[in-house]
Amino acid sequence: MNHKSIMRRLLTLGRGVVTGMPEDAEQRDPLQLFGDWFADAEKSGLLMPEAMTLATASDKGRPSARMVLMKDFDEDGFVFYSNYGSRKAAELESNPYAALLFHWSALQRQVRIEGSVGRVSEEESRKYFNSRHRGSRIGAWASRQSDELPERAVLEQRVRDYDQQFSGSDVPLPPFWGGYRLKPETFEFWQGRVSRLHDRICFERRDKGWKAYRIYP
Repeated sequence: MNHKSIMRRLLTLGRGVVTGMPEDAEQRDPLQLFGDWFADAEKSGLLMPEAMTLATASDKGRPSARMVLMKDFDEDGFVFYSNYGSRKAAELESNPYAALLFHWSALQRQVRIEGSVGRVSEEESRKYFNSRHRGSRIGAWASRQSDELPERAVLEQRVRDYDQQFSGSDVPLPPFWGGYRLKPETFEFWQGRVSRLHDRICFERRDKGWKAYRIYP
């Protein structure tokens, strides 16, 4: 199968699963619309529909992006967790704005969200941290995220060390680990359509709510 055949196959995946943008999309609250689309993604059987691209930039404007998992969303925003010593954390400290992208290929849908980012409370971070299984909690202590790692054996030894240190006790929340919340300022909902005449609905936060409008595909 050549490159063009592969691309045509990818473009046909999901056709018939959904039938375009909801007619009342521009009258909807964007968070409610996101909730409906996320529920569709969960029901579709997609692997990890909560996975999203997180794009940040340094104070010099150099961008970086990575996949992270959305752990919660509500009227206050979208929550994800990280080591506070990571590159993304450093960039968010110096430039507290970011973009998220959810791409659900089988549904021919994506949602792009931009906004300001701040840390969640320590209490909220601790509540989520304590819900993780022990291995993930030990891993959070062992990983010096984004630092250079000489070899994997060093990481594995750190895991053993912390596992022994917290043997027989709860694994506490590391002081260098916790959550962030992105507060949306803009949304773009993209729905694939025939002949690449896609639907794109944007929402911008205003003082008295949201302004909704369409843009060309």
